[in-house]
Amino acid sequence: MNAKRITMYLRKIAYLLLAAALGACTQATDNSRATDLDTGSVANDTMPVTPPPAAAQTSAANALTDAEKAAGWQLLFDGKTTNGWRGAYMDKFPAGGWRVENGTIGPVESGGAESRNGGDIVTTGEYENFDLKFEFMLSDSANSGVKYFVVEHQPKPAGSAFGLEFQVLDDAKHPDAKMGRDGNRTVGSLYDLIAAKDKAARPIGQWNEGRVLVQGTRVEHWLNGKKVVEYERGSENFRTLVGQSKYAAPAYNANGRFGEAPKGHILLQDHGDRVMFRNIKIKPLPKA
Repeated sequence: MNAKRITMYLRKIAYLLLAAALGACTQATDNSRATDLDTGSVANDTMPVTPPPAAAQTSAANALTDAEKAAGWQLLFDGKTTNGWRGAYMDKFPAGGWRVENGTIGPVESGGAESRNGGDIVTTGEYENFDLKFEFMLSDSANSGVKYFVVEHQPKPAGSAFGLEFQVLDDAKHPDAKMGRDGNRTVGSLYDLIAAKDKAARPIGQWNEGRVLVQGTRVEHWLNGKKVVEYERGSENFRTLVGQSKYAAPAYNANGRFGEAPKGHILLQDHGDRVMFRNIKIKPLPKA
């Protein structure tokens, strides 16, 4: 083989080796790109990957948004302490019978007796016109309530402190749901007076949203975003309903007509069952 043919042969081998090397690089680049696509991004040295948009701001449990603060809302429970609360007919919070944990507050299970363990708790402040919101979660067969216009008249009652009540109840299993008149002791109702209508309570173990709106003598109950009760305190119809209820008893009216106090505390009821509350907040409203 002459020198010319040898040179041509070597050049051909070099060309083939170069082509093989270029092919391997191309394959590696394609594999890298495929891997990047699998992870949801494309590698690009000249254009940085745009991060996803930030999630919309949501309010944390037991906290107020800036908009709520500007609108005048006030937290009644901070999720960690019992600040702002005391025992009904007491000057401090009960030593036992209530539990604050995981951002919730509520009575512990004690056999279902009314105000016999820790007892009811009330806000340290009193309210006249207000928008009250709260969330509650019931345990199986549980009973409790959120009362308003609570006044601690003497003598102290044997059971729960007197006041108008947003009923908190397991309608399916607690016997109180079958008592009263026409379902007026079921969840969301004005207890023993007006039954909640067209309500949609969530199952046991899920959070429900309650609301009580008071403007002058007009009162509304809301459950999970829907109005379920409305009435006028002190009206002829209201007084007729009181006269047909357990509140017609003299003890409830010894210091003025039941449910017609001009202002009062907010109360969480201890009825001996495990119930949890959170996101309790209130917006005082101007006089109607």
